Amino acid sequence: MLLLDHLKQAMLASHRSGVFGALLFIDLDRFKALNDSHGHDKGDLLLQAVAQRLTASVRECDTVARLGGDEFVVMLVSLSGCREDAALQAEIIGEKIRTALNRPYQLDGSEHQCTASIGATLFQGHQTSVDELMKQADLAMYRTKESGRDRLRFFDPAMQTAALGHADLEVCLRRAIGERQLVLHYQAQVAADGRVTGSEALLRWPCPERGVMLPAEFIPLAERSGLILPLGTWVLEAACAQLALWASRADLAHLSIAVNVSARQFHEAHFADQVLAILAQTGANPNRLQLELTESLLVDNVDALIEKVARLKASGVGFSLDDFGTGYSSLYYLKRLPLDRLKIDRSFVRDVLSDPNDAAIARTIVALARSLGLGVIAEGVDSEGQRDFLANAGCDAYQGYLFSPPLPVADFEAFVLRA
Repeated sequence: MLLLDHLKQAMLASHRSGVFGALLFIDLDRFKALNDSHGHDKGDLLLQAVAQRLTASVRECDTVARLGGDEFVVMLVSLSGCREDAALQAEIIGEKIRTALNRPYQLDGSEHQCTASIGATLFQGHQTSVDELMKQADLAMYRTKESGRDRLRFFDPAMQTAALGHADLEVCLRRAIGERQLVLHYQAQVAADGRVTGSEALLRWPCPERGVMLPAEFIPLAERSGLILPLGTWVLEAACAQLALWASRADLAHLSIAVNVSARQFHEAHFADQVLAILAQTGANPNRLQLELTESLLVDNVDALIEKVARLKASGVGFSLDDFGTGYSSLYYLKRLPLDRLKIDRSFVRDVLSDPNDAAIARTIVALARSLGLGVIAEGVDSEGQRDFLANAGCDAYQGYLFSPPLPVADFEAFVLRA
């Protein structure tokens, strides 16, 4: 309330003087991981330290407020009357804040590192409402998160246009899920001897307004809006129904399907119950279902994750750790998780023939998988040279355009029968 009151006063003063002010929206990166791993007491200590550093980084006339959780707002006043100069002043202060927040924290005897994502917007007089200013700064902060965190970004009108476009897209996606407009394509997973052992289910959205959309175009929106939960449920249902159909055909009954599971989906309390119910409802063989987890799952509440994996594994469901080497894996947790295989991320496979670092990483992942008794599959295998290198390293399965692109189900079945 005090922040909003100060903001209204600052806008009035800006109208009279003609100078600019700025609003900085600050969100601590991965704060939830600290709370979950070290407890809320440590989280509270961090918030107090952040507040102290924020107030020490701004002038007496500026305002620092905490909106809630790990979100803070800084209001800067009496900047330049020139927009470009005011933006530069706000950027200098914002970078000072970011640098201050990046310094290590001593929290009750232990050291913690924390970065911040900052969104900024300028104001002059009453050209923009208070609510709109808050939305602009918030939107800029989210764009900062999307572009890699630990930086500052300014709001611009293009952001607002994109946000409105996202709102429209969310309505369309919600309708598409309800009306079952989405489809699955299947990309072959091939064993070392050339046999097609299964596939990865890859989502496609034939949007009437925008044409066929790939997951990268709408999954981030689904994650932000919460639509990832009904979307993930639909994918599981469709994949299991397909497994049941293949089970009735002797020439396709050996095929498995790998399904990507989002972190949010897996953290749902009843996720394991849901998977088992879908398997029972469709009649799919649990031994033919492979769930692909991302490394980001290993950040939060790992014990609950291990319990869910173990329960599903006991029912026959297989598990892969997707995009291995790109995220947060702890070898301790990797040892405890009852996985079946690791998946080498395409970012390492792409340059495995030209980049010695990628080659070393690929070999190390294969060796680690072997030492843990796990299988290893490489994705993004697009050339014979890549396949041969990985085969010599000990990789036992492959996925990529060298073998097949993602195909509609009828084309995939035809590909399997030809192979």
